[in-house]
Amino acid sequence: MSIEKPVFSKVAIHTYTNKPWNLQECIDRYSRAGVAAMSVWRNLIDPAEGGIGIDEAAKRVRDSGLAVPALVRGGFFSRPTVEERQEAIDLNRRYVDEAAALGAEMVVLVVGAVPGLELAEARKQVKDGIAAVADHAREAGVKLAIEPLHPMYAADKSCVNRMAEAREICEDLQHPAVGIAADVYHIWWDPDVESELRRAAEQNTLFGFHICDWRVNTRHLLTDRGLMGDGCIHVAKFRRLVHSLGFEGYHEIEIFNEEYWAMDQNEYLELILRREEACR
Repeated sequence: MSIEKPVFSKVAIHTYTNKPWNLQECIDRYSRAGVAAMSVWRNLIDPAEGGIGIDEAAKRVRDSGLAVPALVRGGFFSRPTVEERQEAIDLNRRYVDEAAALGAEMVVLVVGAVPGLELAEARKQVKDGIAAVADHAREAGVKLAIEPLHPMYAADKSCVNRMAEAREICEDLQHPAVGIAADVYHIWWDPDVESELRRAAEQNTLFGFHICDWRVNTRHLLTDRGLMGDGCIHVAKFRRLVHSLGFEGYHEIEIFNEEYWAMDQNEYLELILRREEACR
């Protein structure tokens, strides 16, 4: 007797997955392929990075009819000085406003780290920074999703490296706008990951869920993520788990990979969708 696998109809793609495309190209190609949602990266918005500005971006996104699970990314609250930490808070309030303009459900937070700063102090700075933004986010109807990053990023990108550390911040703040974005790339190795996902679901703090794969022979710490099926993560198992826990959000495909960016992006999108279907 075969067991029917759950059908994951809510699939989204992060625009950075197709980095060579601009925002309009992402909108057009995803819509044509039947993808219902995209998480928007700020490089397509920020004029300093070649983006089109939030007003034009919001108009195009809203006209597209595509859902937007997240604006990516905010955070980087851990900074060397008080002035820099306040600057980060002000920037994240602006990112919340941008997310609201796009109709995004959340801002994904890569929380930051300072080389040489003791991790406990860095985490305190992060908690304080999120606390300073949380009420603004709630008023805007936007959530703040802490994304734990793999320990290889602990020195300079994120002092939050396990689901447990993100959970502790959520429990300390007890704020309805604050939760967690769980990315299998960053958490698959954690022996407590399944119990932590369950706790997040029980506490209503599992805001986001990202899928990709970990290449066994990773060639670059940032830009060699695998497409589902390239590596060793049991992506289908994670998908079935969060589904069983009642997670109703999007399964967001987020991949940074120089090899795939060099491909014809239309062919790559077809490959992405085949791989997504294969890991249900």
